[in-house]
Amino acid sequence: MPHLSYGDLQRIFKKLDLNGDGYVSISELHWVLDRVGIWTSQEELEYTLERDNLDLEEFIRFYDESIAAKIRSDGEDDEAEDDEERDRLDLVEAFKVFDLNNDGFISSEELQSVLSRLGLWEESKGDCRSMIRKFDTNSDGLLDFEEFKAMMLLTTP
Repeated sequence: MPHLSYGDLQRIFKKLDLNGDGYVSISELHWVLDRVGIWTSQEELEYTLERDNLDLEEFIRFYDESIAAKIRSDGEDDEAEDDEERDRLDLVEAFKVFDLNNDGFISSEELQSVLSRLGLWEESKGDCRSMIRKFDTNSDGLLDFEEFKAMMLLTTP
């Protein structure tokens, strides 16, 4: 998972702040953490944060102190692993983020849902179906892991 910029974090915060009150609730934070492969209980988040919601600055501080720190420490452990295996495992984790119903495939709806929720999708940039079609080698309208890998590595399958 790449380090996110301040602007990326602002967009994600805005998408998570569903009611526009300037706060992200623990349940919304728990949802996004679960989607990106950081598993923790909602109760553990409440205990750790000692509150039930975060404003933008608290959200960014939480990211920097918790998530980015975990990414950095995981990176140190990974140095001993084979690069190819680490890349494969990263792709598997990324695939799980997009496979919302855990059926082993990514539909255009799942792709658009995750990209939208993270603030990385704009309706004006096109349709997720056409993005999937470019890498859908068996023309079933879904991406399996190998097709997803080809898309993420920007190669033709």
